[in-house]
Amino acid sequence: MTIKEYIESGILEAYVLGSASEEEAMQLLELKTQHPEIRDALYELETDLERIAQSMSIPPPPGALTKIEQNINDLVNIPETKPQLNDGYDHESGNQYIAVESESTHMRVHKVWKLIFAAVFILSKIFLIASIYFYLENRQAQQQIQDLKTELKQYHHSH
Repeated sequence: MTIKEYIESGILEAYVLGSASEEEAMQLLELKTQHPEIRDALYELETDLERIAQSMSIPPPPGALTKIEQNINDLVNIPETKPQLNDGYDHESGNQYIAVESESTHMRVHKVWKLIFAAVFILSKIFLIASIYFYLENRQAQQQIQDLKTELKQYHHSH
C-alpha cells in the first residue's frame, strides 16, 4: 500500500475521531514519524476539525464571567462560624431544634435542568455527527473535483 493510499484509506479520520483500534493508532503513530506526508495530512485533518468545532462554538452570554467571578468571591468570603454544640439547643437565640444529619452524597437537581441537560447533550451529539458527515462529504467532493481536473488536463494534452 502506498503512502497516498494509506492516507486516503480513512485511517487518519478514524484516528482523529477516536474510532481507530489500538493497533491502527500505534501503526499510524509509527508511520507518522517515518513519513512527513502522513504527518502533514494528519495535521491538516486535525486543523480542519478544530476549525469546524470553532465555527460551531457558541459564545457565552454577556456577563457570564462577571457572574462566575462573583460566585467565586462569595465562596472565598464566607464568614467564619463558631462551632456549635449539637445538644438540640441554639445557645444564641434560645430556640430548641432537632439536629438532622444526612448520609446522602447525591446532589438534587430540579427536573427542568435534567431535561435541559439531556436536550443539550443530544443536540451536541447530533451537531457533532452532522459536522463530521459534512466534513467527510466535503473532502470527497474535493477529491472528485481534483480527479476531474486531472482528467480534463489529460484530455487537453491528448487532443
